[in-house]
Amino acid sequence: MSVTSATSRAAVPARTRPAARGENAQQSPLRARGTAGDTLSAHTLSNGGPVVVRRSARRKTGVSAFWENGQAVIAVPAALTVEDEKYWVPRMVARLERGALKELAGRRGPAGDEALMQRATALSRQYLGGRVEPHSVRWVANQNSRWGSATPARGTIRISHHVQGMPGWVLDYVLLHELAHFLHPNHGRGFWQELAGYPRLDAAKAFLDGASFASTRNITAGERSLDLDCQEGDAGSQP
Repeated sequence: MSVTSATSRAAVPARTRPAARGENAQQSPLRARGTAGDTLSAHTLSNGGPVVVRRSARRKTGVSAFWENGQAVIAVPAALTVEDEKYWVPRMVARLERGALKELAGRRGPAGDEALMQRATALSRQYLGGRVEPHSVRWVANQNSRWGSATPARGTIRISHHVQGMPGWVLDYVLLHELAHFLHPNHGRGFWQELAGYPRLDAAKAFLDGASFASTRNITAGERSLDLDCQEGDAGSQP
């Protein structure tokens, strides 16, 4: 997935779901009340991220899926039954993720690195007062034990390709973490004070440490870390 929200949508008619044998006609409580709005689905993304089901009274037929602020949204009619929702959400999520993988494949390389650099620069200005100006920020595919790494002596930051596809607020935390290492080589009090202004700090840390997310990649929780690249005399650090 790209570092920004994808704009492509996947859509299918909601009425094409094949009826299951012996299926009853139980309706969603939302249908009975005629209400609409956003709810979290029990189904999640392959990386453990949440999926929002958006019921709309204006939508009469059809189900669509799209990315909004880094989050997967499945838009359905307010009248869709519970059974139909359980059927369509995982299928639309799978279609959405396939589209994201195709887009990601086309954006790796210089274009993706340029967007990553711009994002890091904006984060430095917003949360670090623009005190950090890295020379390069890029995606790498050979970094399997760390989400991100930095070499302040060279002014470089590298972000693991495993972070691609995570919510944007998690990517922002990874970038900020590495940017803060330009100011503080270790994870001391000063380091965490630099990140204290980031509103989703705890949520992002929890996301990266989540066992459910780690299990999808056959790794144990905590195996990955955000760290300095121990080169040219830089001292390594652990979270």
